[in-house]
Amino acid sequence: MDRCIVLVDAGYLLGAAASLLAGEPSRSRITVDHTALIQGLRERAESDTQQPLLRIYWFDGAPDRVPQPEHRRLRVMPRVTVRLGALTRSDGRWAQKGVDAAMHAELTELARNRACSDVVLVTGDGDLLPGMMAAKEHGVAVHLWAVQAADGDYNQSEDLVAEADERRVLDRTWITKAVRAKEYTGVCAPQPVPRPEIAAILSAPLPESSLAATAERPAPPTPHPAAGPGQNGTEERVPAPKGVPTPKDLAALRAPGTQPAQPPASATLRWSSDKGWVDRPTAEPPEAASMPTLAQLTTAEQRWADREEDITTVGGDPYEVGQVFARRWVERLGDQGHLPKLSGMYPRIPHRVDGELLRYAARFGLLAHKDDQIDERDRYAIRAGFWREVGVRTGVEHTPVGD
Repeated sequence: MDRCIVLVDAGYLLGAAASLLAGEPSRSRITVDHTALIQGLRERAESDTQQPLLRIYWFDGAPDRVPQPEHRRLRVMPRVTVRLGALTRSDGRWAQKGVDAAMHAELTELARNRACSDVVLVTGDGDLLPGMMAAKEHGVAVHLWAVQAADGDYNQSEDLVAEADERRVLDRTWITKAVRAKEYTGVCAPQPVPRPEIAAILSAPLPESSLAATAERPAPPTPHPAAGPGQNGTEERVPAPKGVPTPKDLAALRAPGTQPAQPPASATLRWSSDKGWVDRPTAEPPEAASMPTLAQLTTAEQRWADREEDITTVGGDPYEVGQVFARRWVERLGDQGHLPKLSGMYPRIPHRVDGELLRYAARFGLLAHKDDQIDERDRYAIRAGFWREVGVRTGVEHTPVGD
C-alpha cells in the first residue's frame, strides 16, 4: 500500500539528542515535548516519502516492561503504537533488552504483509540490518534517519547507512523544536526540587501515647551498643530504642531462643500503612474509620474521566500524584465535616484512604521493582502532596508546631 510507517528506537533518538544538546547520552539531562516530537516525525515522514502516514511505532525500554508516564501519554496519541522491551541495570548502567528484536520483527512483518510502501527507521543499531534487508526484498523503500552527532561523526552503524535507500539527518534545529537540555547542575541528574512539606512531615511530633510508651519502656540491661551472647556464641548487638519502635527494633528486643516480644501497649508507627505494630486500640478512631475512600465517592463516568486524565495529563511526579488524588477526594466529598477531622489527624492519613492513595501512585511506575514497594522518599512526597492539596482547599496550613 502507498503509505509510510515510522519505527523509532527511543533509546537512540533521545540518547543522541541528549548527547547533542547536553553533552552526554543521559535522558535525564533533557526534557521532551512528546506531542511536538510525534508531530514533527509525522510531518517530516510524510514530506520525505510523499506518502500519508499509517502509524508511528515507538520502541523503548521500561523496568519490568511497566509503562512509564511518558509511555502512557504516547500510546493514546493518534497513530502511535508503543512497544516496550525490558530495561535492566548492570554495572551501574541501564540497558535495553528486547527492543532491537521487537523492531526487527515488526519491520519484517509489515514488509511481508505489504502494509506500507515506505518505512522510516530512526535507529543506529546494526542489529537491525537483517530486517532492513528483508524489507527491501519485499519491495519496501527504507529511509534511515540519524540524529546529528555531537562530534560531527557517525552515530549509526555503517552497514545500516550503506544499506538504506534514503538518508536524512535530524539536525539541532529540528531536534530543539521538541527537546531541550535541562539546566546544568554539576551532576548527571537534576537535583530534586526542595519540598518543605516533606520536611514538615518528617519532623512532625510523635503522638503523646507513643512518647509516653517510650518513657515507660524499660531500658536494656546494658548501655548502647548492648551486646549479648548469640545462639552460636558470637556477640549480638541490640540497637538502642528509638522514639517510635519499628518492627526491627521490636525484634531486637526479644531474648535469643524466646518467642517474639509483644509490642508496647501504645507502640505506633508514623504512617498507618507501614508494616509492623500500629497503635489502633479499636482498629482506628471512629472519625477515621467513617471517612469514605475515593472509590466510594467516584461514579463510573468519573472513573473513566480520571483514567483519561491520568494517561494524558498527570506526569507521575510523586508530589503531583498526591495532589491529584487529594483534589478528587475533596471535590467529591459530600460531607465537608470530614475535612476538619482529617486536618486534626495530620500528619497521618486514615488507613483506608492512605492505602488507596499508595495503590493509585503505583500506577505511575513509582514502584521500586526490587521488592514491589514504593520508595520511602516517594511515599513521603506522595503524602506531602496530598496534605498540601487538602490545605489549599480547606485553608488550613498543615505544618507541625515548632517547625
